[in-house]
Amino acid sequence: MNNELASQLTTFVNMFDTGTLALLLVSLLVLWLINWCIRNLTTRLMTRFPARRFTIMQLGTLLSFTLYIVGGTALVVGVLKPPQEFLLAIGGSAAVAMGFALKDIAASLVSGLILLFDRPFHVGDRVSFDGVYGEIIAITLRTVRLQTLDDNIVTIPNSRFITDVVASGNLGAMDMMVVTDFHLALDADIQQAEDIARQVIVTSRYAYLKKPVTFAIEEVQIAERLAIRLRAKAYVLDVTYEKPFQSDITVRTSALFRERGVLRPGQ
Repeated sequence: MNNELASQLTTFVNMFDTGTLALLLVSLLVLWLINWCIRNLTTRLMTRFPARRFTIMQLGTLLSFTLYIVGGTALVVGVLKPPQEFLLAIGGSAAVAMGFALKDIAASLVSGLILLFDRPFHVGDRVSFDGVYGEIIAITLRTVRLQTLDDNIVTIPNSRFITDVVASGNLGAMDMMVVTDFHLALDADIQQAEDIARQVIVTSRYAYLKKPVTFAIEEVQIAERLAIRLRAKAYVLDVTYEKPFQSDITVRTSALFRERGVLRPGQ
């Protein structure tokens, strides 16, 4: 038994001679450079073709996945060239040991592949997950990176998305519904307020008018007082216009409410 173990260790050490190590390092550098070129090309293409940026980002992610999986396998088989007997001898025990040590990472890797093909969301989507809202900027082998509207980068293990609920606002589409609330006094002219809000929305440069503008009216309580909530539902041309659109219609609608005497809560 000891002789077999010594033989296996000798075989393992012999795989890492100076030439092999140098070739392995060069190959890893080449893989990194290719991936860097893919990311750089993806960024340039998204800048040049903004209307196709979601598709470009998704293709870039797929290419990166393929590069790491195929390239990593090729490095092990082509550069290290481990003997079949060695692989069979250590494969079982190594798999068990690595499984316990890297189970979370392995789960995230498998989850990353599931996310890539099941596609519950896409790169570029606006999603809400576990109280965090923002845009998916990258889906890597192990994690998903999400950029919040405050410009923070949140890194989430892929495995979380397999078991938890995630809501996507646009699911790969450029346009997205944006909901904006306006509050009115109980005795305000609701129809007048709705007409004003609609006028503002359809004249906004951010609005996507091929989809309908709708309103929902509900009685709510604000600061222990009853009020009318006028909820406007409209689409933006691009998900990146979400906050500019909300700011635009809020400022202009509020100004018109004051100008035309639409009563607000507390007035």
